[in-house]
Amino acid sequence: MIRILSFILCCTLMLPVFAEQQDSAPIQPMDVSNVKNAIPKPLPYSAHGNPTSYTVNGKTYHVLKTNVGYESEGFASWYGTKFQGKRTSSGEPYNMYSMTAASPVLPIPSFVEVTNLSNNKSVIVKVNDRGPFHEGRILDLSYAAASKLGMLQHGTAFVKVIAIDTGVPSTHETPHQFIQVATFANQANAMRMVAQLQPVLAEPVALSTKEKNDQQLYRVLIGPITRTQVATIQQTLMEHGFSKGITTTG
Repeated sequence: MIRILSFILCCTLMLPVFAEQQDSAPIQPMDVSNVKNAIPKPLPYSAHGNPTSYTVNGKTYHVLKTNVGYESEGFASWYGTKFQGKRTSSGEPYNMYSMTAASPVLPIPSFVEVTNLSNNKSVIVKVNDRGPFHEGRILDLSYAAASKLGMLQHGTAFVKVIAIDTGVPSTHETPHQFIQVATFANQANAMRMVAQLQPVLAEPVALSTKEKNDQQLYRVLIGPITRTQVATIQQTLMEHGFSKGITTTG
């Protein structure tokens, strides 16, 4: 049985778990000038991270049924190494070098344009997480997005957030499919490919094992994903020099 089954079962409602360790930027600052904006595209709302309402630190938040027409001004913060690689509310691993963000109320996923009103710099990010849970803050940005907005030094910035209407239906499509990219007899080689794929994809990349002819094999899987995500992910794999992969349900 695939070892990531436990991941699927625990994701009915994924809200971030905050440890007490201090968040920070990477030791070696990254040049994000070549990091491109998130590309808005029609995606069904995730089956994970979209409860009608939820409560954090005694405050109840109500998730919007749609991002259409959403516009807000307030303070944005950012998060970095403390959460790198940890699961976001959507089930995707957090990648501080990708253009993503967390919102307490926007449906997941949503695409938004964020403008730093102190310098008029703008970015487009994909909302795939919940937060920030601080009074007056409306968005938590990835390290890369915050860097491009010129807000790393101050930690927060007063921003304007405008949702981008991609025509996403409000219905949920349950993620249950996987893309098998490769199979290895050597675990180290499989883990190396996982490490190569994680910066390329926003979707979860996992390693599963299976036995065949008394030999332990290691499969590199992307998922769980929805049927509508398959073509886009396969195209991304090809663009980055990976094999297209095969679709499987487990």
